[in-house]
Amino acid sequence: MSIDVQALLPREESATEVPPLVNGDHLTLPEFLRRYEAMPELKKAELIDGRVYMGSPVRTDRHGEPHSDLIGWLSFYKASTPGVGTADNSTVLLDIDNSPQPDASLRIKPEYGGQTRMTEKGYIQNAPELVCEVAASSASYDLHEKLHAYRRSGVREYLVWMTQSQSIAWFVLREGNFEQLDLDDSGRIESETFPGLVLDVQALVEGDLKQVLDVLAEGMKSEAHHAFVDRLKSQRSTHS
Repeated sequence: MSIDVQALLPREESATEVPPLVNGDHLTLPEFLRRYEAMPELKKAELIDGRVYMGSPVRTDRHGEPHSDLIGWLSFYKASTPGVGTADNSTVLLDIDNSPQPDASLRIKPEYGGQTRMTEKGYIQNAPELVCEVAASSASYDLHEKLHAYRRSGVREYLVWMTQSQSIAWFVLREGNFEQLDLDDSGRIESETFPGLVLDVQALVEGDLKQVLDVLAEGMKSEAHHAFVDRLKSQRSTHS
């Protein structure tokens, strides 16, 4: 029996046809974005080291509520810190092989001296200063493939909340490597990039958002935070 070799070859796409994203596909960044933009019903897909990762159904207890609390914490900081911006579940163009969609990010706006830019289509380009992810466990790709991609691209701080173990790892970029920040004697961590951004870790994992925001409010009363705001305003004046 003869085999129709031509029938086995990939068929050419029509001008209007765009193939769907498939979990595990290996794509270039432009092709990934082309397919993702053609699937408005798809809520989350990421390109990490050239491979497509697509989200599973999201549980409220393991992801939805922790994600919401992280956004509340970052938004409260943004409200008192002119020149910074937050993003919730937004695509970031890191480099030619990496386009993650972090659960939350905090960045210094470019006109205030930050390292990101906004593309014409409204995507964040380059590495946000702080990225936050909610992960099921330490086995998640958030702490492996994605961590390395963030490190290489210059994300200055990376926070991962592992909801299965109810633990938080906060990394800071030092000399090209991520080092984990330690809790202070009060069980808190403060950002090195965003002075005054203080986190009561135990309160956050226990869902005590009031305590989390009370501690953050204290941090934003510090001289370091006031000096940071003044520095951002000064950067703004030089870019205007």
